[in-house]
Amino acid sequence: MSLRSPSRALTRVGAVATVTLATALLTAGIAAAHVETDPGQATKGDESVVTFRVPNEEDSAGVVKLEVSFPLDHPVPEANTTPMPGWTAAVTMTTLPKAVHQNNSDVKNAVQTVTWTADPGTQIKPGEFLRFAVLAGPLPDNTDKLTFKALQTYSNGDVVRWIDPPAANGAPEPEHPAPTLTLVSDEADAGAAKPAPVATSSSDDTARWLGGAGLGVGILGLALGIVIAARGRRGTKD
Repeated sequence: MSLRSPSRALTRVGAVATVTLATALLTAGIAAAHVETDPGQATKGDESVVTFRVPNEEDSAGVVKLEVSFPLDHPVPEANTTPMPGWTAAVTMTTLPKAVHQNNSDVKNAVQTVTWTADPGTQIKPGEFLRFAVLAGPLPDNTDKLTFKALQTYSNGDVVRWIDPPAANGAPEPEHPAPTLTLVSDEADAGAAKPAPVATSSSDDTARWLGGAGLGVGILGLALGIVIAARGRRGTKD
């Protein structure tokens, strides 16, 4: 009795499984590569913890600085940072040339930038990420989205400018999209806006890799089941 046909089937299915697994893992890596807000939604008129997730995209340099510029057309009057071991945070305020009316008041002084700088010997290493959190507010009630501009500095001097405007519906995503925060009108719609804990590990990336690995194992298991069934049918015929 020849087993060549099931073996060829296993080879073909294994190849498909390998490609599928590689694609899934590559897609997860790309999705995690941007500097972006997390979870990305907050309530209009409220104070909120706005968290910026910052990955390291380089192989041989660490992230040593993050500078986030707040929008001044829809200003945020106040921001407070939370202590992060190994990092120093600074909030820069500015006086607007003309007051902006929002939340039933005129905003004249606003947050211009929040900058986090790594202490000597501290950095976001390759393959890792950090979350940088700031308590900001009250958030404006006259817009549905805030767009921030972020500059990410590496230990080798490279600066990645996350400043491209968000893509319009259906348009390709820009290479370096600016982080955005969606604003909703009430707590019922802002269920996903609960503050995420400040993390100092790459647990999110680990979960993605494990999920991809699980997918690959499942596909290989299915392939093995098909081959065993084929062998059984062939043996019965013989």
